Amino acid sequence: MEASAKDTTEDVIAQLGLTEEIDRLRVMLTEWVARCNPEVRQLLEWQFEGKSKYFRPLTVMSCYRALSSGPIPATLLRAAAAVEMFHNVSLIIDDILDESSQRRGKATLHCQFGLLPALMASGYIVADGYQTVVNDPLYITLLSELLKRLGAAECLQWRLRRQPLGVEDWRKIAGEDTGSMFEICACLGTHNEALRRFGHLLGVLYHGCDDVGDVKGLEALGGGGEEDLRDGILTLPASLAIRNPEIRALFCKQHPTPQELGAIAQAMKARLPEAEQYLDKVAEEAREEARLYTTNPAPLLALVEHTRQLSRR
Repeated sequence: MEASAKDTTEDVIAQLGLTEEIDRLRVMLTEWVARCNPEVRQLLEWQFEGKSKYFRPLTVMSCYRALSSGPIPATLLRAAAAVEMFHNVSLIIDDILDESSQRRGKATLHCQFGLLPALMASGYIVADGYQTVVNDPLYITLLSELLKRLGAAECLQWRLRRQPLGVEDWRKIAGEDTGSMFEICACLGTHNEALRRFGHLLGVLYHGCDDVGDVKGLEALGGGGEEDLRDGILTLPASLAIRNPEIRALFCKQHPTPQELGAIAQAMKARLPEAEQYLDKVAEEAREEARLYTTNPAPLLALVEHTRQLSRR
């Protein structure tokens, strides 16, 4: 039986020697939920007691380790917790937008508790996320940048649905969506801009592996394959498939039939080898960035290798 994405992330956590730190992060989040207002506590328990891979906090810690020695400081652990909180806000919104009924093997928050409670819970999480890093102005600035870019990226991706665009357009979307998240993780980890581009490339790689994994029918890393196909979202395989004029015409239709969606899906599947080659190039860009700008690139190279393998399982 193939390992799940969560299992493989646990492996890389152990490889990087960060098991204790991730366990401390889990405890921190559990204790935070227990202190929350009783009106939202059950919602937050539902959202946070799932099968999180903690890959974004792991990226924060790994970027710290790439430039610094010694234990992970408590301030950085709080920043990593805030990233996980903000990530969950993006998941809640994505699930509402995609009309997803399940996330991490159970009902999504809005399906379990209703739309209004889910939206209010996401706002509550943001407020407490800022409170978690209230003593560090740079952390607050970076997290503010993250929320603004994620919001703009969602609008961009939605506006560009069913458009005859290409790989560079996909890369722009991926860079502002997942790329912005990992950029901020890198900047939080180093407390400067040294690894921002590495984080960007890691995020683009993650986004692309998610796209490929969805087409392969693997356990998604975070997004939804069927929903993206239905909504005409520009994924990496889609950007390659619509080079074919017939597939492009189907992709751009406002209401494609199930048969037409099936034809698009088959065309995307046929382009997977090309998509994998493209992702190999992105992965190598990230490796080069890690080697150029760190004294200890090993943690970052492990992140790249782990991410790259996720679409190949």
